[in-house]
Amino acid sequence: MMIRSETPADYQSIREIHIAAFANHPFSQQTEHRIVDALRADNALVVSLVAEVDGIVRGHIAFSSVMIDGETDAWFALGPVAVDPTYQGTGIGRRLIETGLAQLRDQGAHGCLLVGDPAYYERFGFRHNPALTFAGIPPEYLLCLPFGESTPSGEVSHHAAFSIQAET
Repeated sequence: MMIRSETPADYQSIREIHIAAFANHPFSQQTEHRIVDALRADNALVVSLVAEVDGIVRGHIAFSSVMIDGETDAWFALGPVAVDPTYQGTGIGRRLIETGLAQLRDQGAHGCLLVGDPAYYERFGFRHNPALTFAGIPPEYLLCLPFGESTPSGEVSHHAAFSIQAET
């Protein structure tokens, strides 16, 4: 497996992986592929990585800036992340997350936030921070990973791409 930055040649594969990975996900509106496209179009992808297996893209992860109380302070959102369903459970997601977090640290980020399943993301050090809120999200699913000693507080908001509605 090789983890690398996305290239334009990967865009269609990335879309297809997100569509397939979230097709039957109970909490998805199946907009993840559109979120990635909109982040890319807005030049808002800070880190965007793919996982290749035998030269074929099998996973993708995106990181974008996040606002806390209307300010950006080197905090980033993890997501969406997706792995081809036939390759889930093989470690691709873990490698994408670890590599992406390492790149954020190398770029001087203060930390990373995500909305996701605590049972999965706590293995990477993400924890619920009661000082953070996100409108419409149950508090236990807003997770925080500080890269230093300070932790943020306030209302979290993602890039507008995360508000994209499902196609009808």
